[in-house]
Amino acid sequence: MKMQEPKRLEVTAELVAQRIETFIMDGVLKPGQVLPSERQLTQRLAVSRSALREGLQILRVRGLIETRHGKGSFVANLIDAAVSKPLEHLLQAQGRTLYDLLEVRELLESEAAQLAASRGTEADHIMIRRRFQELEDLQMQDAAPEQVARADHAFHAAICEASHNPVLVHMISLFNDLMLSTVRVSVQHLYPDHDSKRRLDRQHARLCNAVTQGQADLARRAAKEHIDGIRRQLQELEAKQLRLEHARQRLNGL
Repeated sequence: MKMQEPKRLEVTAELVAQRIETFIMDGVLKPGQVLPSERQLTQRLAVSRSALREGLQILRVRGLIETRHGKGSFVANLIDAAVSKPLEHLLQAQGRTLYDLLEVRELLESEAAQLAASRGTEADHIMIRRRFQELEDLQMQDAAPEQVARADHAFHAAICEASHNPVLVHMISLFNDLMLSTVRVSVQHLYPDHDSKRRLDRQHARLCNAVTQGQADLARRAAKEHIDGIRRQLQELEAKQLRLEHARQRLNGL
C-alpha cells in the first residue's frame, strides 16, 4: 500500500480546515455544536481519516474547535463571554435599551430580509417556512410565553441566516440574548392583546412570504414595518400605563 506523501497530507489537511471553517462561517456548524463523527466527515469531505485529523488539529490551534475528552469535538464559542457579558449587563441596566435594541434590529433585520429574498436557496426557504409554522403551532397550542418567544426569535434568525452574509449573521448573534429579550417583551406585553397579536401575525406572514418568494424590496419593507410596529405599540402601551398611573394618583390624592 502506497503511503500518502507528507506534503500532500499537509495540503489536504489545510483544505479540510478551510472547508470546515466555511461550514462555521455559513452557520452550518454553530458555536457549541458537536462536530459530526470522523466517519461522516471523511465521507462528506472525501478525504482520508489522517487528513481529517490533521485538519481538525489545525482548527484546534486556531481556536475554532475544542475537543472534550469522551464527548467529541465542538465548535468553539466565537464570541468571548468575558467581553460580551459586561456589555450586555451595561445595556440592560439602561432604561432606554429596549428601544435602542429595536432600532438596531430594524436596521439589521430589514437588510437581512432583503438579502435573504435575493440570495436565499430553496433549503433556506424550507427552513424559514418551518420556523414560521413552528411559531404558529405553538401559538395555537397556547404554549408558554418563553417557548413562543424562542420560536419567534428562531424565525427571524432563519431569515438572517438566509442572507448568506456571515458577518451580518455573526453581528446579530453577538447580542443574541439581548435580541431575544426584545422578543420576550413583545410576547409578554403585545401578544395578550388580541388586536396586537393579530397585527403581529399578519406581519410575520407577510415577511415570510416576501422572503420565500424572492421579493427583496417587499421583504425589506415588511421587516422594517414589523420591528417599527413593535416599537410604536410598546411606546403606546407604556404611555397608556403612565396615564393610568397618573389617574390613580390623582384619585388617591397622591
